Amino acid sequence: MKKTSSENLRLGVFVIIGTVLLLIAAYAIGSRQNMFGQTFKISAVFKNVNGLQEGNNVRFSGIVVGTVNRIEMINDTTIRVNMIIEEEMLKHIRKDAIATVGSDGLVGSMIINITPGKGKAPLVKSGDEIRSYSRIATEDMLNTLNVTNENAALLTSDLLKVTRSLVDGKGTLGRLLNDTAMANSFWQTIENIEQISLEANTTMQEINGIVENINFEDSPAGILLSDSISGKKIKAVITNLETSVTEINKITANLDTVVSQIKNGKGALNYLTTDTTFVDKLDATMRNIEQGTERFNQNMEALKHNFLFRGYFRKLEREAERSP
Repeated sequence: MKKTSSENLRLGVFVIIGTVLLLIAAYAIGSRQNMFGQTFKISAVFKNVNGLQEGNNVRFSGIVVGTVNRIEMINDTTIRVNMIIEEEMLKHIRKDAIATVGSDGLVGSMIINITPGKGKAPLVKSGDEIRSYSRIATEDMLNTLNVTNENAALLTSDLLKVTRSLVDGKGTLGRLLNDTAMANSFWQTIENIEQISLEANTTMQEINGIVENINFEDSPAGILLSDSISGKKIKAVITNLETSVTEINKITANLDTVVSQIKNGKGALNYLTTDTTFVDKLDATMRNIEQGTERFNQNMEALKHNFLFRGYFRKLEREAERSP
């Protein structure tokens, strides 16, 4: 059955429209994958890409600027992610930018987020490698939460033991909580400390008042506090006193030695003070000397009256009278 011209026209229009739509879709997909525009390549190294796939978007400060071109496994702890970025971003992305693996929403596909650095580093070039930051995976977070929960359970158990001990009056804190006498003593101690603090403050205020009333120009206290020369003199006096005390101690020690020797019977002084016979002889000698002196005076008086020496003594008396 032959087709009419109108049917052929319709078929041609349908084919043309389908072809145009196919080209538009291919261009849109190619544009999204940066297949037709001017681009450059950069890379980043991660320890874990968390499900990132080739073709996922790359964002810079929240704006889609490229796609993931290739994911390479370097070793068991290193994964290199190659990215294709629009060429116009060359003037915005710097070498200190940081790449992280994130998700597009709560349940969206994984993406690469590039965060600008804080410094003034040079702009990136095609083929450069930027720094990366691997976020904590969900499994690691769950493991950390599990450990935290176990520690919280142990801590709760210990707190229950402590609480029971406090309620039962065990330990120092338990006695403080349950023993009223100790509590009263504790509060009395606190009150005493407060009273001592108040008295100390009052004393300090009085001392401050005394210091404020000191006349630093005329009073002795002011001179002692402010005059450096007087301070040096006082220091010298104290030094001399210390020296004198040292010398006095030495003299006292010597006197103690002498007294000790006298007590122990050494030296003439001990002999004079302890030998009574010698003392009696000395007393008799002194009496004999006195008696001899008296007899000598008598003899001299007799000589004065003797005719042989009378002229001599008169001559001495006349010379004595003539002398002024």
